[in-house]
Amino acid sequence: MKISNIWKTVTLFLVCVCAKNSHEKGDLSLWIDEQQVKMFSGFAMEIYAIVDGHVLPYILDPNFEKYLPIIPSEVGYVNFTWKSGMKKYNYNFDRLLSFDEAILEPPVISIKTKGRVPRRPKGFSVFLPCSGNSSGIASFGIGLMIESRKGKPLPGTPLRLRLRKECAQRGPDPECDKKCANGGRCNHEKMCQCPEGYMGQYCKTALCYPQCMNGGICTSPGVCSCPIGFQGRHCEGGICAEKCLNGGKCIQKDTCECPRGYYGLRCEYSKCVIPCLNGGRCRGVNKCRCPPGFKGDHCEIGRRSPQRSTCNRPCRHGICRPDNTCQCDPGWFGRICHKKMSQSQAQSSDLKVK
Repeated sequence: MKISNIWKTVTLFLVCVCAKNSHEKGDLSLWIDEQQVKMFSGFAMEIYAIVDGHVLPYILDPNFEKYLPIIPSEVGYVNFTWKSGMKKYNYNFDRLLSFDEAILEPPVISIKTKGRVPRRPKGFSVFLPCSGNSSGIASFGIGLMIESRKGKPLPGTPLRLRLRKECAQRGPDPECDKKCANGGRCNHEKMCQCPEGYMGQYCKTALCYPQCMNGGICTSPGVCSCPIGFQGRHCEGGICAEKCLNGGKCIQKDTCECPRGYYGLRCEYSKCVIPCLNGGRCRGVNKCRCPPGFKGDHCEIGRRSPQRSTCNRPCRHGICRPDNTCQCDPGWFGRICHKKMSQSQAQSSDLKVK
């Protein structure tokens, strides 16, 4: 998985948790019901698609399907909640389809396919009927157009959500009561009914959300066992045996992300063949970012300015003193050192100094 995708996944998780305060106020919002998410992830949180009239950028990512866990076979529907707030919006579910109808039939919604988004938070369900003919994982699509009452589409719509659903061809097992694991219980149909956070025919598969990254294994609900070289709740962070240099950050196992102007496994090499002088920082191939008072490709020209200037106007050929007056360079005079001395004035000034 690319580094940018890893951080998008982590950011998605943070947005899910932090967007919960927009229920009663603001503009249009759409989210997946908290208890629904807990059913297939083990965590009570709300996954947002739209917040205050803005479609979240993660929803528009073509790889969004890969960031979410597969909806387990035990879950036959997804509950959404939405509200329009103070504005009025019309909706149209223009796409409800299955990409493998041998496993999953097309989704069905519990409301009309066209209508007006309710002003206050109100839920609706998307039912996901498995065909029952075969086991497997099928992708399904939900298309949603949202427009203002003047017919202007909400930026980012129509939404084209693509998710995945597991379907299992399951039957009763006479030894169900011996095989159910992790607190699962055998129901009257002789099938394992799993507790929250587990799934599978015998409740042996733990669920982690977001999914464990970089080869991590979900060992219990919400707990990832990370391979050597990775750390973090979801194994999203790397461990570098040697410290990254020059402001670099460890982002993967023994992999540093270098700031501009540096490269190497530990960011130990500078792209500036001639080192930056006077406190400059390398920002590109032989290009330095210079501190105030210096210039040039290598910050070799100029001199350090006082830390704080108290002069109302800058001294042109001199420096500003704490008493708010200019101390002029030799050969210059005036309130802001803008007048050049004549030869006779310079000689007279030299005599006074002596």
